[in-house]
Amino acid sequence: MRMRLLLVVVLLMAAFGTTLTSAQEPVVVEIYFPIAVDSPITAILDEYSAAYEAENAGVDIVFSFEGGYTDVKNKLLTTMEGGGDLPALAIMLATDIYDLRNAEAIVPLDVYASEEYLADFFPTWLSNSYYDYDLDGTPELYGIPFQRSTVLLYTNLTLLEENGLTMPTNWEELATVAQALTTTDRWGILLPNSWPYWVFQPFAIGAGQNIVTESDTDVFFNTPEVVAGLQYWMDLFQTYQATPAGVQSNWGDAPGLFADGKAAMIIHSTGSLPSILGKAVFEVGVSGIPGKDGGYHTVTGGGNLYMVAGTDEATAEAAWKFVEWLTSPAQAVDWSIRTGYITTRISGLELDTWTAYIAENPQAADAAATIDVAGREFSVQSLAAVRDILHAHVFDVLNGVATPEDAMAAAQTEADEALSMFKTE
Repeated sequence: MRMRLLLVVVLLMAAFGTTLTSAQEPVVVEIYFPIAVDSPITAILDEYSAAYEAENAGVDIVFSFEGGYTDVKNKLLTTMEGGGDLPALAIMLATDIYDLRNAEAIVPLDVYASEEYLADFFPTWLSNSYYDYDLDGTPELYGIPFQRSTVLLYTNLTLLEENGLTMPTNWEELATVAQALTTTDRWGILLPNSWPYWVFQPFAIGAGQNIVTESDTDVFFNTPEVVAGLQYWMDLFQTYQATPAGVQSNWGDAPGLFADGKAAMIIHSTGSLPSILGKAVFEVGVSGIPGKDGGYHTVTGGGNLYMVAGTDEATAEAAWKFVEWLTSPAQAVDWSIRTGYITTRISGLELDTWTAYIAENPQAADAAATIDVAGREFSVQSLAAVRDILHAHVFDVLNGVATPEDAMAAAQTEADEALSMFKTE
């Protein structure tokens, strides 16, 4: 009798195995996420997770909002070092790829991403998604572009027209227009520079020299062109008195000041576009940054999706499926429209939702077009250390304790020393 009872139990378990499996706990995909722009990011992502979970039973998408990009990276590395529970995914700066890979905090994604999938991403965004230092010549994919941006010049076109001015096309015109539009209660231009490298790079490029090339072990801080770019920053407040002196710690405030008419122009991220368009009562123009002798320049920015090291196979599979959904053309366009980040998928620009949006908001198309002239963002080995070196010396110039020439010469020497350990013969 006991044997028959045991057989019945076994048969029942086999018959209802599918049901029992479906009752198991869902796979939880936690994602560390930064809040870097003035958009309702948390509400949008909560909506996304609910929509995905409704279509994918057995998966819980949990966004953990950790402050800014630096906060996400620091929490991830600190949690990893302390042996705590790690997320499956994290949005971190695309430029952090070298530091994250060297810390063994992330894993390659080549086994997941098909050639067809990657072919639909703009090459500009994918250009800093690979790591190839000291390997066999085959770069490995680590980052999937998601919330990507460029540096923009936002201009109050109505104010220009009222004052008989036109859009500046070079440094001289930019300074002259900024000076003409500066009043007792309005700055001609704001260039937030408390995190200076990103805002500064378009000026260096506009003078003829980016501070980095494709090499991950070389920087160019003390070239005449880069020095000229930094001197131009100084001229904007010393000569033209068109921008606040010194370090401008106003990144979060600048879009609101612009929309309120307290600044005629600002340098800021594409990620501020929806907020500015929603608040401004004047015609807004967006472009790259005018170059010294003409042309418009910018650099890429923003974050990539990374898979965190140590994620178990089942969670990794679920995480990748969500990455594919989140970065699909339809979602990438929806994210761009609602946040201002530039869509990462080529086919997304052909969708009806995008064409309808830019018909009403042509500034979004102008912002997206800047990827065609975007230079490489500052990303090298030992980025945190080299970036701190550059920032410290730029601050010395802005605070009036060093000349651009002396500061950039010192920055070059210190950066070369920090990068020397990564150079191969």
